Amino acid sequence: MAGLINYIQESYNELKNHVTWTPLSEAQRLTVVVAVFTIIFSLAIWGVDTVFSRAIKAYFNLVGA
Repeated sequence: MAGLINYIQESYNELKNHVTWTPLSEAQRLTVVVAVFTIIFSLAIWGVDTVFSRAIKAYFNLVGA
């Protein structure tokens, strides 16, 4: 148990004194950039998936007829 407490104390000390944190304004800006690219990429994947699913459905309707 003492090892776990020591680990937590050392981790807290490392985070508090030795990590260089990104300024809040830059972190917020980068979060917006990531969110925008995530939305754009998900819409692109949805579009490609829709096109492929319609093409496959049309193919099987043609073959099955």
